[in-house]
Amino acid sequence: MKGYDIYLVGVGGQGVLTIGEVIMSAAFRKGHAVSFYPTKGMAQRGGFVKAQLRIGRASAGAGIPEKGADLVISTEVSETLKAVRYVKAGGDVVLFAYVWAPTAVALGKAPYPTLDDVAAQVRDAGARLTVIEPASLPEFEGAPVPDNIYTLGVAVAGTHLGEVVSADDVETFVKGRWTRGIERNMCALHAGLKAGAPAQASGGTPRDRHAWAFH
Repeated sequence: MKGYDIYLVGVGGQGVLTIGEVIMSAAFRKGHAVSFYPTKGMAQRGGFVKAQLRIGRASAGAGIPEKGADLVISTEVSETLKAVRYVKAGGDVVLFAYVWAPTAVALGKAPYPTLDDVAAQVRDAGARLTVIEPASLPEFEGAPVPDNIYTLGVAVAGTHLGEVVSADDVETFVKGRWTRGIERNMCALHAGLKAGAPAQASGGTPRDRHAWAFH
């Protein structure tokens, strides 16, 4: 297969590395060569987390070059701005628009980027932006479903990632990954797949538009 590179960013405690693990495992089971490079910040919760996932490359370099990622998945608004430079023109950015305000922002001493700021940078990069509003998460037994698995479902259904690993591939791994909470995670995945599906054009490829969002 043609190489497919994914850059993931977020903050500690969000499960962004789990997204990478699921994609990595699903791709590996399909026989694709996979390289996975996770990096964690110093704080378990609130520290930066990033990972680079390179699929279908017999020899992957040490990292994804700038303007080299087919897909950026971000689970925090400000962290997205650090990753936009890696997305290629024609690529995708999927953002779960969670806000983790640093102390300086909480004290009013520093500004926090808006979604418009993010959209402008993605547009300048020539990529497509998908924004998932946290308030849009469906519930399972009275609590929101896991946002990372929901975001993964949106990415599989709404970007070219679905051509690398199918919904069935991801579902098979998710079912075997957790011994507890399987129903909750499956609810999240199916809801994300359903939500991401409208981003598909009739020909099965993502629509050529700069931004769309779930509210």
